[in-house]
Parts: sequence; C-alpha cells; structure tokens
Amino acid sequence: MSDSRREPGFRGPLGPMMAPRYMEIPTFMRAPVIEDLSGVDIAMVGVPYDGAVTNRPGARHGPREVRNASSNMRAIHPSTRANPFESCRIGDGGDVPFTRVYEIEGAHEDIEAYFSSIRSAGVFPLAVGGDHSITLPILRALAKDGPVSLIHIDAHTDTWDEFMGSRFCHGAPFRRAVEEGLIDPERTVQIGIRGAQNSIEGWNFSESSGMRVIPMDEFARSGVQAVGEEALRVVGGKPTYLSFDIDSLDPAFAPGTGTPEVGGLTTLQAQELIRMFRGLDLVGADVVEVAPPFDPTGITALAGATMMYELLCILSAAVEARQESA
Repeated sequence: MSDSRREPGFRGPLGPMMAPRYMEIPTFMRAPVIEDLSGVDIAMVGVPYDGAVTNRPGARHGPREVRNASSNMRAIHPSTRANPFESCRIGDGGDVPFTRVYEIEGAHEDIEAYFSSIRSAGVFPLAVGGDHSITLPILRALAKDGPVSLIHIDAHTDTWDEFMGSRFCHGAPFRRAVEEGLIDPERTVQIGIRGAQNSIEGWNFSESSGMRVIPMDEFARSGVQAVGEEALRVVGGKPTYLSFDIDSLDPAFAPGTGTPEVGGLTTLQAQELIRMFRGLDLVGADVVEVAPPFDPTGITALAGATMMYELLCILSAAVEARQESA
C-alpha cells in the first residue's frame, strides 16, 4: 500500500487517528500494527488471559474491547497538550501468543517470553489485560537487572500468599514479585485499597514488607494532590512500573470487572492521579481486569482505554526523556 500514513514508522496525528471514530481498523488507538520492533519506541500489547481469577472470569475479553473503545481516543492531551504520537513511534504489538492457557504458570511463561522480546528490542510496553496475575510475568521480563519501583492503583493489595492451592492467582502477584526480587517493597505504593477481606494476610504482608499502602479512606481525606506527591516520594525517581487495576474505580464508573468494590476512585480522580506521574522514569505500565461480559454498556472498556491513553502520555514522556539523555 503506497499510502504513507500506513507505514509502520509513521509519526504524527494524521492518518487513521484523524479519521472518524467509527472508521479504520480498531487497533489500540488506531496505531499501526507492529511488524518490526526496531521501528517503534512503545508497544501496546494485549494480554487476553484470565485463568487466575478468584471470582468472575471475563477479563480475557478485555484487550479486544479496549482496542475497540480506544478508537475514541485522540492524539493531543487536553491538559498538557502533549502528543505521544508525535514524540514517540507507537504501535500495536498484537496479543501475547498463548500456548498453555489451562496452566497458570505455563501461561505466565508465555507472557514473560513475549515481553522479554519487547524489552530486548529496547521497546517500552503498555499492556492491557487480562487478570492482574499477568503483571508478575511482565515484571519478570522487565526487572531482570534488578528490582523496580512500583505504583499500584487498585482496590486490593494483591499480596495474598495463595488461594485454593495456587500461589499465582490474581490476588498474589505483588507478593511473588517481592519474593522474586522484581520490585522493591520500600519503593512501592498501593493506592485505593478498600473492601472487606476474609483474611488480613495481604494487608499484613504489604505493610510488613515496607510497602506504603494508601487505603481509599485516606485517599478521600487527603485528595489527589497529596496522594500523588506521596507516591512520588515513595518511588523516589527510580525506574518505575505502573499497574492500574480497573477495579480501583468505583463500579459506578467501571462495573465490568471481576471483583468490584464500591467506594472507589472516580474516573476524573484516576486521570488526575496518573497525570501527576509525568516525569517519572517509567519502564512500562498496564491496565488490567476489564471484564466486558459484565458491562453491556461498554463504559468499563472506555474507562480502560482512557486510562491507557493517560498512561501512554506519561510513558511517552519517559521514553522521550531517556532518548534525550542517551
């Protein structure tokens, strides 16, 4: 095809991004499909796996619906005027090619292998899940040179030890990540934690390991600005991974998720919070737990796509800063 707007190395807000929202192939934000990793800076990747859920399945359908909803995104940020599609080469890296979806640990190996190839190419990943267990193998791929800082926005700590005999369910990834030396717990902040539990082991592990836990009631008292500043203090300007669980949002804004908890963030609060992390040395990010079957309105997928765009903007700023300093 001779149309230059479809070339893999295309930059700028033209081409598919300029088309009406109901047109063009629904890749992530209508970015070109990646054919060669050497031609991109950021790869948006689907991880359609929910074999580690403890409650309602459905997040395996998240990447496809977020792709569709992401056609609603535009190039230029309304507050910062940043245009990630001008500052970086961005593409859709497709979905992780699974070979063992009936084995949690086997599926995690598939994820790790795929993101290892992305890291080896010097490309920064922005993932869409999938249940929250997928963050563990992504961290295994990205933190091979040492533990990274973590900003974790979620209704749950996800630091259980095990559930129904599994140590790799979606309630345990950050406990495993600490044990495996993938994240530094003293440079980890968990924001929006709420909801009753049948065991206090997750809360206890997060606190005893050194994580800074900001429950939703503290968030409500302190406000976005104070919480964002505290998160920046905790991660300390070190290489950081950001994981956003859609259930951090109140179910009024995101009903389509496996473990909804009332009393959560509004979409505006979440956007404002993510924007505060512009300038961090990000190594990657994800949006997880969008479960479209529980939301016939599609508002959850739209919220996921919007948070993905916010993450893309701050990730592109981090990539650009690294390129300038190289």
